Amino acid sequence: MRDYCVRPAGPDDLDGARAVMLDTVYRDFGTGYVPRWHGDIIDPAGAYLLPARHTLLVALDAEGEIVATGALDSRGPLHPPNPRHVAERFPCGVTAQLRRIYVRPEHRRRGLARRLVTELLAFAAADGGYRSVYLHTDPRVEGAEGFWRSLGRVVHDEREDPGGGQHVMHFELPFHPGADLPAAAVPTRSPSIGR
Repeated sequence: MRDYCVRPAGPDDLDGARAVMLDTVYRDFGTGYVPRWHGDIIDPAGAYLLPARHTLLVALDAEGEIVATGALDSRGPLHPPNPRHVAERFPCGVTAQLRRIYVRPEHRRRGLARRLVTELLAFAAADGGYRSVYLHTDPRVEGAEGFWRSLGRVVHDEREDPGGGQHVMHFELPFHPGADLPAAAVPTRSPSIGR
């Protein structure tokens, strides 16, 4: 198994992180870039580095190349397009939403996605203002449904809706706000990014 460095992204990491994200939406999702869904990919600094309660993590391989990303923000799911009861259950401001947990194919199945999620949960717990952790995924992406089922629980599966909704699964991850965490488990900001 290769050694990876997982750390908060800084300004010099944004092009590499953006490349991982764009490759994923084109290759794995087959949607390509859709502005209403992927605006954070084009402006990751504005979405994740500048807001104090948001973060973007990157994983670098031994050669220093960014091979995976994971992000968290305080924007809960909106209705529409998400079901009303999901949006009401996970309101903005108190919901940590996991986003962009993407790993390049040649680096998958090595624990990187799980490690990113663990560090994002530590970030959310250290924040002190989050009450829950939410994410949604497209189960048509290979491995996505099984991975998220292993970490959380389904709160709504749109495939069961009349007409199939957006074919999205909504998950809640176990979360213990304010839990005592070892300092090494809590990702810190890059010194060049203000909190």
